Amino acid sequence: MSSFQEGVDAYKRGDYDTALKEFRPLAEQGHADAQYNLGVMYEKGLGVPQDDQEAVRWFRLAADQGDALAQSILGFMYDKGQGVPQDYQEAVRWYRLAAEQGDAKAQTNLGVMYEKGQGVPQDDQEAVRWYRLAAEHGAAMAQSNLGFMYDQGKGVPQDYQEAAKWFSRAAEQGIVRAQVNLGFMYVNGQGVAKDDQEAVRLFRLAAEQGDAMAQSNLGLMYYKGQGVQKDSIQAYMWVSLAVEQRLEQAKEWVEVLEKEMTPAQIAEAQRLAREWKAKGK
Repeated sequence: MSSFQEGVDAYKRGDYDTALKEFRPLAEQGHADAQYNLGVMYEKGLGVPQDDQEAVRWFRLAADQGDALAQSILGFMYDKGQGVPQDYQEAVRWYRLAAEQGDAKAQTNLGVMYEKGQGVPQDDQEAVRWYRLAAEHGAAMAQSNLGFMYDQGKGVPQDYQEAAKWFSRAAEQGIVRAQVNLGFMYVNGQGVAKDDQEAVRLFRLAAEQGDAMAQSNLGLMYYKGQGVQKDSIQAYMWVSLAVEQRLEQAKEWVEVLEKEMTPAQIAEAQRLAREWKAKGK
């Protein structure tokens, strides 16, 4: 077994001291994969003190050798100003190098840069091109972003069916934004047949991940008895959770519910909300 593979195996089992012992000499000899892995260890603080600057140093060495994973993460470090001064143009440069090698995460991030006009001129069509490349390779965030572009008609003609298709693929992979957006499409019958029960299912998936908008929407579905049996206690629980996340639009629904509920019902809803938060920790 190669020394590099020994390092990989040690890393996978959480033996970071051994992984470090195997990766560092190889990295210092110019082994790109070892350099990348050593960068990851510094970035995450695994077996070494967390050090973004040291992580960048190793990622750069690997990236300069054409390692797509290192190029992608180095782009991210410049994008977020992590271990280096924030520099969108430099982020774009590294994202592009990795994206052109087929790295789906870099393709997604490059799409974001074009959509926002960060480091490049704003260009929705170019954003769509990169999102599509990543989405077709199964990248969940790219699928969600591509769905949004179709939903809004940004860079492509507005197409609710196409939006629903991509939101659905992303939602199945747990992307909250896609779950919420697809839920709205089922409520409104846009691109899909109107289906309140499916909307409730999607809102619940996102709400259980802690998304305030989904919690508010799920609460309203319970309040209206839309796609689910009417239940003021459940409605109050979910809407109050959204209020705690400072979702302003949820406050008025709490006030509406409080006027219609007994003190005992409100107390029960509050208890359920406390228990839900405790369970989520």
